[in-house]
Amino acid sequence: MKILFDHNLPRRLREHLPGHEIRTTREMKWEQLRNGALMSVAAEAGFEVFVTIDKQIEHQQNLAALVLTVVVVDGKSNALPALLPFTPFLGNLFASSLERTLYVVEESGNVLQLREPRSR
Repeated sequence: MKILFDHNLPRRLREHLPGHEIRTTREMKWEQLRNGALMSVAAEAGFEVFVTIDKQIEHQQNLAALVLTVVVVDGKSNALPALLPFTPFLGNLFASSLERTLYVVEESGNVLQLREPRSR
C-alpha cells in the first residue's frame, strides 16, 4: 500500500509499519500544500492513504468527497514514543479493505470510520 505521512508525523514511525511504501510530505516536497490540495496531489501520485495527527481535518474536509483514505492518529503527541503504541492498530487497518473515508485510530485501538464530522 502506498501511504503518505503528513509533515506532523515522525518519519521513523514508518520503520514500525513494514510492508508498505511510506513517504512523507517533506520527502515529496509537498509540505507547503494545505490538506485539500495535498490530498489531491497525493491521490494523483498514486497514494492510497494519508496519515496525520491533525484532529481538525475531519471538520476541514468534505468527508463524502475524499480522493483517498485519511487516517487520523488520535495521539496526545507527535513524538515517536507516543505514537508507537498505535502501530499494531495502524498495521491492522492498513491490512483491511479501506474505503475513501476518514478513520480515527484511538489510543485504545478502537477505529472509528467517519462519513461526516463528529460534533465538537
